[in-house]
Amino acid sequence: MSKLIAIPTNVITGFLGVGKTTAILHLLKQKPDNERWAVLVNEFGEVGIDGSVFSGQETEGQGVFIREVPGGCMCCAAGLPMQIALNMLLSRAKPHRLLIEPTGLGHPKEVLAVLAAEHYKEVLDLRATITLVDARKVHDPRYTEHSTFKQQLAIADIIVANKAEQYQVEDFPALLDYLDKIMNLDNKSVYQVSQGQMDIDWLLTSAEQHTHPRHHHEHDTGASVLETPQMTEEGYLSIDNTGEGFYSRGWIFNPQWVFSAASLYKLFLGIDAERIKGVFITDQGIVTYNKADGVLSEAELDDSLDSRIECISIEKSALDQLEKDLFDCVVSP
Repeated sequence: MSKLIAIPTNVITGFLGVGKTTAILHLLKQKPDNERWAVLVNEFGEVGIDGSVFSGQETEGQGVFIREVPGGCMCCAAGLPMQIALNMLLSRAKPHRLLIEPTGLGHPKEVLAVLAAEHYKEVLDLRATITLVDARKVHDPRYTEHSTFKQQLAIADIIVANKAEQYQVEDFPALLDYLDKIMNLDNKSVYQVSQGQMDIDWLLTSAEQHTHPRHHHEHDTGASVLETPQMTEEGYLSIDNTGEGFYSRGWIFNPQWVFSAASLYKLFLGIDAERIKGVFITDQGIVTYNKADGVLSEAELDDSLDSRIECISIEKSALDQLEKDLFDCVVSP
């Protein structure tokens, strides 16, 4: 670790479904060819999907190194899960830049406190914290009254209104009015983008000197940060997590299982959940599925070690039938 000095580091945060992963993928496409970048990803669910999405599109041979911390806020348990994963990632990648994506339900102040700790003081050079937000959400008190949503905006140096192509004319002005009421905008930059198309130059912005007090909060911190849980004889795993008023259920399936892409798409269209993310080995190749705000998208990936899905909902009952429905989509177990 002593050989790693002043690595430019950006935290990219935002609430569930705002498009953080898409935005980071767009930034990775702008990475200079001669640089190595490291990405530390945290997900609320225990299964972890984003690592598969990133690794399915970028490889270490292209200078991109990925590490994932599943299972709630990675700063819990005095930051130990995050420190273990971060140390392993830095040691392997020796990066020119580090990007950190906390879970949409996590506490970014806690993450920044870990990064600002004494043992990272010379290793990391904290640059701008970027918060993505969907401007349409400022009309919904479930977001504006949620402490994590407000904290993500408060700690931002740059605020990015993503999904601008879906806005009505009044949405972005409403966001600016909301921000003006809850904070001083003089030292923040606010941009509109579509499909996560952030400018790489925003990463270079200096970070404001925030105060990051530590506090305790409840999460299940039993998830391993070192390896995927061992597969059962039945050929699949199901893992639950709860916190911040949300409930998640995730599944990992044996890579020999092949799913019907058409059946999966139809299934996900009908599910009422806050967030669905999945990567599946299907009869049409490897496909990633993403559903937020009732909008379902799919894309092809080059590779995946297995099939896995994570669903997040306010109501636990919304996910009770999902396991049977997923089994019905299997065409070759």
